[in-house]
Amino acid sequence: MMLIPRRNSFDLWDEVFNDPFFSNHESKVMRTDIKENKDNYDILIDLPGYEKEDIKVDVEDGYLNVSASMNSHHEEKEDGKFVRRERYFGECSRSFYVGDELQAEDIKATFKNGTLKLEVPKIEETKKIPEKKYINID
Repeated sequence: MMLIPRRNSFDLWDEVFNDPFFSNHESKVMRTDIKENKDNYDILIDLPGYEKEDIKVDVEDGYLNVSASMNSHHEEKEDGKFVRRERYFGECSRSFYVGDELQAEDIKATFKNGTLKLEVPKIEETKKIPEKKYINID
């Protein structure tokens, strides 16, 4: 018996738009929620299948950087052959501007049930970020 995903009338279009030509690499995006509290922001990032050791968080030049990498080699030792693979393996990253005043020790990070939670304190801005100025086109 061969296990093949069931097709319905829309699968043909799904297959067409899942082709790398149309792909927007959505699988590499870290799904993130940001919640504002009285004294801090909670950044919740979904990283299902990752281990705590696979995740790196740092602060550099005013940016909070989150990166994660997953290696598929551990599954290659198993017997059998994959007919279809939809889970993402590789590296992904995301950055958030938090300001120059914030230091790594100011941020609290926890990882539970595939969700990384970063508690980022609110810090009063001592300098204002320059406003983007547009140039008129004649």
